[in-house]
Amino acid sequence: MPRTQDPEAIPQRLVAAGLDLFLRQGYNATGIQEIADRARVPKGSFYNHFESKDAFAAVIVGRYSDWMQRSWARMMLSAPRTPMAAIRHVFAEMILYHERTPSAVGCLIGNFAAEIASSSPLCRKSLMAAQLGWRQRLSGLITAGQAVGEIRTDIDAMTLSALTWSAWEGALLRVKVEGTVDPLRDTTELMMDKIYPPPASLRAHTPEACASTPTVGDNQDAPHKPAAHTLVRVPNLKSRSQ
Repeated sequence: MPRTQDPEAIPQRLVAAGLDLFLRQGYNATGIQEIADRARVPKGSFYNHFESKDAFAAVIVGRYSDWMQRSWARMMLSAPRTPMAAIRHVFAEMILYHERTPSAVGCLIGNFAAEIASSSPLCRKSLMAAQLGWRQRLSGLITAGQAVGEIRTDIDAMTLSALTWSAWEGALLRVKVEGTVDPLRDTTELMMDKIYPPPASLRAHTPEACASTPTVGDNQDAPHKPAAHTLVRVPNLKSRSQ
């Protein structure tokens, strides 16, 4: 197998090869020799650039996190202007990506979390940073949606974003088992249609509801008193029975 002649290209070749192999095979099933062969570099060159397989994996996580950020920015270029529609657009695009992927590779962050997060503090730190970046990007859209009354406000944006991350990663595991992206569609539909919208008890207090125009048939001349402040006198049934 021909080897690269450019020493400066060796780290990039190793990272590219490692990312592909880790995604398809996982951390434990991928050896350094296989990574070097895929990168077309001598195995000894690996340790000239990376202290260990764990250190290499942490770099891979960082590279994957950068890719996720660029992918998110690219999806937002074609997203609708309203926050909730933008969120739906992003998830629809991510589902389409997984549907087009030849094999169910899942998400590198979730895959590594299951394999090495508990045994490698270095990788765990990189994994935490990667998933936090994802959650913060989604949280920004959630905050915007809460401001215009599209998304519930009884759960703060970062908590709702964390819940979405957990649901999404769980659905990706099901995709690998079931061989279909249906779990992603079902989970996204549940989150967007049932979890994100304001509960019925809060809808009357959203900015949109407060600014809405009364519908035909409303008694617009009658003063409005919130039900929560209306006093109802209860008759003394005991005295009447006597």
